[in-house]
Amino acid sequence: MGDTYESLTVDVDGQVAQVTLTGPGKGNAMGPAFWAELPVAFAALDADPAVRAIVLTGSGRNFSYGLDLAAMGDTLGPMMADGALAKPRADFHARLKTMQQSITAVADCRTPVIAAIAGWCIGGGVDLISAVDIRYASADAKFSVREVKLAIVADVGSLARLPLILSDGHLRELALTGKDIDATRAEKIGLVNDVFADAEATLAAAHDTAREIAANPPLVVQGVKDVLDEQRTAAVAASLRYVAAWNSAFLPSKDLTEGITAMFAKRPPEFTGE
Repeated sequence: MGDTYESLTVDVDGQVAQVTLTGPGKGNAMGPAFWAELPVAFAALDADPAVRAIVLTGSGRNFSYGLDLAAMGDTLGPMMADGALAKPRADFHARLKTMQQSITAVADCRTPVIAAIAGWCIGGGVDLISAVDIRYASADAKFSVREVKLAIVADVGSLARLPLILSDGHLRELALTGKDIDATRAEKIGLVNDVFADAEATLAAAHDTAREIAANPPLVVQGVKDVLDEQRTAAVAASLRYVAAWNSAFLPSKDLTEGITAMFAKRPPEFTGE
C-alpha cells in the first residue's frame, strides 16, 4: 500500500507506516503543499487501525531545511510591508494558526511516531521533530532553531514543545543563538534518543523500534501516549496561542526584511532593532 502526495510519501509495511518528506523545495523545505498535506496524511494514518507505529524521515541527504521562504512569500510578504494594518495581521494570524495545527496533527496522532533524522534539520524541521514521540539521528545530523537569525520568533511548535524535551538552559541557548549543533551535542542535551552511524542505520533503528511498539497491545499503546500527552496538551496549546498573537503583533520589522534579504544574499545580516 502506498499513498503519494506532492510533499511526502506514505508507505505501509505490515503494521508500520513510513512517512517520507519529499519537498518539492530543496532539502525537503516546507512549502504550501507540506502544510496542507501533513495533517491529511497523519489523520489518515491515525484512522487506520492496521497501522500501529509510524516512522517519519526525509528523502535525500537532509531531513528538512525548514520553512520554504520563497514558496511561502504570500504568508510573510504582507507582514513585511511598511505599516502592516489589521487586515494583513489578521490574515497572517489565521494562516499561522493553520500551520501550527499541521504540526499539532503529528503530536495528536494516537499512533506513536519515531523520527529518523539525517543531515540538516533546521527551523521548521525542529518544530516537526518536537511533535514526535522518539527521535533518532544519523551521525551527520545537524540541528538549528534558526528563526532568531531571520528576526522571527519560532512560532509553529519548537518553543511550545521543546521545554518538555530539553532543559531550560539548553533550549534557551539554541533558541537565542540560532546556532547549529551536531548529533553528538543533540544526544547529550536530550534532543535525540540515540545516534547511529549513517542515515541507513538510523532508519533501520527507527523501524526496529516501530515494530517493537507495534507488537504491543495497540489500545494500551494509545493509552500510554494519551496519558503522557495529557500532562502537556494544555501548556502547548496555550503557548501556541500566545506566540501566534505575539508574532501577529510584533513580527513586522526592518530586521525581518534584513534577515530574509541577507539569507537569500548569503551575507551576514546587520540588525538594528527596528
